[in-house]
Amino acid sequence: MKTLSLKPALAGMIAAALALPAFIQAAEWAPTKPIRVIVPFPPGGSNDIVGRLVASDLSPLLGQQVVIDNRGGAGGIIGSEIAANAQPDGHTLLIASVAFAYNPSIYKSKVRFNPEKSFTPIALIGTGPSALTVNPKVPAKTTKDLLDMAKAKPGALNYATAGIGSFQHLSTELLKLQANINITHIPFKGGGPAMADVIAGNTQITMGSLLQLVPHIQSNRLRLLAVGSAKRNNAFPNTPTVAETVPGYEANNWWGILAPAGVSPAIVRKLEAAVEKVVKTPEMQKKFDSQGAEVLYMNSVTYGKYIKAETTKWSKVVRDAGIKAE
Repeated sequence: MKTLSLKPALAGMIAAALALPAFIQAAEWAPTKPIRVIVPFPPGGSNDIVGRLVASDLSPLLGQQVVIDNRGGAGGIIGSEIAANAQPDGHTLLIASVAFAYNPSIYKSKVRFNPEKSFTPIALIGTGPSALTVNPKVPAKTTKDLLDMAKAKPGALNYATAGIGSFQHLSTELLKLQANINITHIPFKGGGPAMADVIAGNTQITMGSLLQLVPHIQSNRLRLLAVGSAKRNNAFPNTPTVAETVPGYEANNWWGILAPAGVSPAIVRKLEAAVEKVVKTPEMQKKFDSQGAEVLYMNSVTYGKYIKAETTKWSKVVRDAGIKAE
C-alpha cells in the first residue's frame, strides 16, 4: 500500500502560520470614539497651545474628533494621574511637558502613579526656550540690568509662575542659582493668570515658554530681555540669550504625547505615525517657528530615553533649589 506523503501539506501549514503575524501587524488599529487629550494645566499655557495646534490636525488622520480636556492642578500631577488611570485603549492621551520630568520629585506624597511605569511614550512634538520677560514699566532693558536690580535689593523683585513645579518656576530658580540672585516667587494656578499679573504690573517678572508669551511681547505688554536657549531664537534674532550674561544657562520646555501604560503596539504605531505626519508638515513647522518654538519629532523609543535624561537634569535643580510642595 502506498503511503501518502504529508510533506507538501505540512509545508503549506507552516508557511501560513509564519505569514499570520505579518497579517496581524498589517491590521491597523483605529479609534472607535473621540480621543480625549488631557492637558494637565489650565487654558492659555504652552501645553494648551501646543495641544490645540496638534489636535486639530490629528482628527482627520485618525477619523475621530480629538478633544482637549484641561485638567490643571498640583503642577500637572492631577491631570497626569487621570491619564495614568484611563483605559489603555488609545482613546485617552496626555500632553506632557518638561514639568512631567521633575514634578514627581516635588510632589512626592501626592503622586499616585509611576512616571516611568504608568505611561507609554508616543512621540515628542517640539521644543521651545524659556523667555525672560518683565512688565514694560520695569527699568531693566537687559538681563544685566535686571540682575543688578535684584542684587541691589534682594527679595524686592517678584516673579510670577504657573505654580510650584511649573516650567516658569524651575527656569527662574535655575537663573537664581546660576546668577546668585534673590527674587520672590509668586505662584498662580496656571501660566495664563501668572502672565496676566505681570502684564497688570502687580508682579515684575515671568520666565515662561516663549511660545506662550509671543503675542504679549509683540503687543508690547511684556518686554523680552532674553531667551533661555543655547543659541538665539529665529523668531527674535536680535534678542540675546540669557547665557550671554549668565554663562551655561539653558532652559527649554518641550511637549510630547503619552498614553496610559498597557496600550498595544498597534495603537502606539498608529498614533506615532499620525503625530509624525502632522508635525512634519511645512504648515505646522511654520506655526511653531512663528511662536519662537520648533518642531522636534521623536518616536516612542527615543522619546522615552529623552524623558529619562530630562528627569535627571531637572531633578538636580529641584534638589539644589530646595523646591518643595506646600
